[in-house]
Amino acid sequence: MTHPADILVLNTGSSSVKFAVFDAQLQERMSGVAEGIGGLGHLRIGTDKEALELPDHGQALSTVLNRLTQRGAGPDNLRAVAHRVVHGGTSLTAPSRITSAVRAEIQACVPLAPLHNPHALSAIDALEQLAPDLPQYASFDTAFHASAPEVANRYALPPEAEALGLRRYGFHGLSYASICRCLPKISGAPLPSRLLAFHLGNGASICAIKDGKSIATTMGYSPLEGLTMGTRVGTLDPNATLRLVEEIGLTETKALLNNRSGLAGLSGGLSDMRALEEADTPEAQFAIAHFCYWAIRHGHSMVGAMGGCDAIVFTGGIGENASNIRARISEGFGWLGCVIDPGNNAINAPCLPPPGAATSAWIVAAEEERQIAMDASALIEVGA
Repeated sequence: MTHPADILVLNTGSSSVKFAVFDAQLQERMSGVAEGIGGLGHLRIGTDKEALELPDHGQALSTVLNRLTQRGAGPDNLRAVAHRVVHGGTSLTAPSRITSAVRAEIQACVPLAPLHNPHALSAIDALEQLAPDLPQYASFDTAFHASAPEVANRYALPPEAEALGLRRYGFHGLSYASICRCLPKISGAPLPSRLLAFHLGNGASICAIKDGKSIATTMGYSPLEGLTMGTRVGTLDPNATLRLVEEIGLTETKALLNNRSGLAGLSGGLSDMRALEEADTPEAQFAIAHFCYWAIRHGHSMVGAMGGCDAIVFTGGIGENASNIRARISEGFGWLGCVIDPGNNAINAPCLPPPGAATSAWIVAAEEERQIAMDASALIEVGA
């Protein structure tokens, strides 16, 4: 049986390619990952896993397409390939079909996302060689935040610094767009006017969503700003960064702030919330307290941007699964009437408060891959 309406979604990282195939009804048919690109890696589709050499992204994608073809989801059965692209800059603020002009814009954003955009481009270029007749689309993690006012996105820098692209872009946009789509289906009610959304995982951010649009978010020029994260420092006085550069050099400072800080830096190396809760050491307890404190503190700045709050949403690996973290953060918004039911919270129920709570609170599972597939499908429907 063939599925000519299938859409393949790709999320390409430095050493991995995550993929998922969606059918005509945008239901996931299969998913997997090619990991260990650059040497001996492995390919997993569903529960099937095989070890193999993956010297580069091109070979990894060729292998993925080959295995998908064996399962009836190869290029001949696909309607399109859709990519997650982290950074679209100020130009790419909506999902797009990838043309030479769009590719050039993604390339132009490489200085803004040097750890992410080059890998998306490598996948785009490899697909162009492997399946030249297959249309390719891109959804941008920054695009959802393009609706924020200039006063929110502009740093207090002079024009010559602004010209370098130094402004707040925000990230996790695909997750926040997915929340706006999914919450009304879960709640059976319209999207709340003032929605405080927590995307909590190894990377973490908060978004103020007013009438379905982003008006403020905690991540800024890069995913390093904002909350305490798994290995990222979050907001830091720029002079502290400059001091580190003076003391240990630029390369080491980048590695420290991105890879050895956050929860890992506070706890002695543990970046996974489950491991921190199990460790129960003073350092782990402090790291958890730090994470929750700054989520509450930054969350209130988002409430200020919206002029209030009608509902709170948790998503991401921590947001969806860590009941203790949700309880501690929710306590910080008790003055808003946000009260969550311990029983509902313990079982990760979609609706967290007891009946009649002044501020509703929800768990919405992240559906970034489906959001990307939906973006591509919508463009295909209008002939883009």
